[in-house]
Order: sequence, then C-alpha cells, then structure tokens
Amino acid sequence: MTDPLEDEWYAVRYSGELPEVALHSAFYYLGEDESGPRLTLTREQCRRLIEAAAERFREIILRDLLPANRSSPGYRGVRRAMINWHRYRQFCRRQQVDYPALRGQVAAQLLSLLAAHSADGKQGHGFDINCSFAELSVFVRQLGLPLSAVPPEIAPLCHREAQAADVQGDTTERC
Repeated sequence: MTDPLEDEWYAVRYSGELPEVALHSAFYYLGEDESGPRLTLTREQCRRLIEAAAERFREIILRDLLPANRSSPGYRGVRRAMINWHRYRQFCRRQQVDYPALRGQVAAQLLSLLAAHSADGKQGHGFDINCSFAELSVFVRQLGLPLSAVPPEIAPLCHREAQAADVQGDTTERC
C-alpha cells in the first residue's frame, strides 16, 4: 500500500500548470474527502506540500523563459511567465512563503531570454515576444530590474497592443 501523503506530494509537485489548485485538492483529499485518509496534517506535512507547489511554480515560470524552449511546441512565452509569476506571488502571500530568491532566478532567466531575442533580431531572424513592451516593462520592474537592462532591440519584437488590464497586473487568462 502506498503512503497517501507521498502520493499527494507527487501530484502537487508534478501538477501541471496550476500547482495551487493541486495543493488545495491534496489538502482536501488528505483531510476532508470521505474517500480520503482523513488525516490531520502536521505543520511540517503542510509545509512540505506547500514547498512542492512552490517548486512547481518555479519550474513552469523558468520553463517559459528558457531560450532553448522557444521553438518547442509547449513554449508559451513571456506572457505566460508573467501570468504565472503573478499567480506565484499571490500564492506566496496566501501561504506565507518568501519569494525573493525566485525573483532573482526569474530576473536572470528573463535577461537571458531577452539577450537571445536581441541576438536573433540582430541577425535578421528571431521570435517575437508575445506581450507588449509596456507589459514587459512592468514585469521587468516587478523583478527588480532597471528598464535599462532590456536591450534596445527588444521593443520592436514585442506585440504592439497591450491589454490595459495586463499592464496593471490583471492575470485574466487570454492564452
């Protein structure tokens, strides 16, 4: 027989695009669901599940900023990374998780992606960036980077129109 807590940890850690939903499903199944084990989770057990969700967030945000993924069918781009970053920050507030360490990783990965876009653009071929420059600027600032860190070749690669709500941080799904 398998350990239900381990099974749920695995389900949260490898949950797909919505780790916080998987986390709450695990909490429900483990503690309240009539067909579940009806456990009273310790603080440490809860923390372990929360950390699994945080790690999944990290993975999906960085995946969409990895230059090597731009030509893969599953690549969703900067817009999806921005949406997931916003979700992650909300998750951290709700779960009392510290997120500055990931902010540094995301900032570094974004700069790497922008450098790859810039280099491709200079060679006359490249990928477009699936958000407006205004949206990208907001994301850059949220990550604690100066706008001067964005290569000048990036603006023409961005989509022209911004969704006004996106610039203000709304994460309404449009992808």
